[in-house]
Amino acid sequence: MAATKRKPKTTGELRLVASHGALLAPPNAPPRAAPSPPDGAPSSAGEPERPDALDVTEVPAAVLCARCGFPDCTGTCEVNDASGVFVLVPWERGNASFSRLFATSRAATVDAEAFFERLGDGPIGPALSFAIAAELVSVVALALVVCAPIVACFPYELREVLGDPGARRQLFVAALSILPAFALVLVAAHVFHGLSIDLGASRQGARAHRSRALRFGLYACGWDLVLGPVGAFVLAVTGGPKAVVGAFSRASGLPSRATHALLASTYRLEGDPARRALRVSYAGAAISTVLSAAFVVIAVVKLVLA
Repeated sequence: MAATKRKPKTTGELRLVASHGALLAPPNAPPRAAPSPPDGAPSSAGEPERPDALDVTEVPAAVLCARCGFPDCTGTCEVNDASGVFVLVPWERGNASFSRLFATSRAATVDAEAFFERLGDGPIGPALSFAIAAELVSVVALALVVCAPIVACFPYELREVLGDPGARRQLFVAALSILPAFALVLVAAHVFHGLSIDLGASRQGARAHRSRALRFGLYACGWDLVLGPVGAFVLAVTGGPKAVVGAFSRASGLPSRATHALLASTYRLEGDPARRALRVSYAGAAISTVLSAAFVVIAVVKLVLA
């Protein structure tokens, strides 16, 4: 008796595809009719068919570094800012104005630790223009304060000098050349201080961040504006004597506190390595101070002998 071959049932059979977890019909299964829309629902006739979500090609998951966020990181990345929050510099947020100039200078002086701890990388141009503007205002205001008692003590001699066209012209030329040059020397001194911080940190094994160190030095020029005659006047008008006392009380140890904040946040240096890097910055600040003082002496001698 011949064995009867059993024909497998294909109609209605479903296969489980483990890769997607979807139930797919066999190739010879009849197509399923689309469900009819409920009463009152708009008809979808004439609309193009959309592919089923299961037919979309599966996209593999991307593996990203949890620290830097790049897929090609090998685990040796270095995050420059622990919190990922950077300070918003008022000078860089709009057109140049004295209010933005003073707001940035005040933040860099009164809140120096928070300002320089979160000072991120950015363009050098705005920071350079800020430094030049801050030092120009500071130098001109300081010159006026120094000249005021001289004018009060020697009014007749000044009247004779201003009455002579040649002497008057020579005085104005000297002022217009010496004051901007002195402001540029102060900017260069702050830049030298900032780069010396980067040098000291690099000697302790930290990664170099010259751009951020340069921005540190440029925005540190705001110290001279706030702690000078202009800063005292503006603080007295806007906040009263208490604001002046509070700002000038923060001047003690200001460069050290700002440098420590930069070393801890940008270079990840604390303790003895930070102190050794700080000593290098002290040397840079001393050299820049000596050069600035030498320029002042030369300028005064030249003005007297002219």
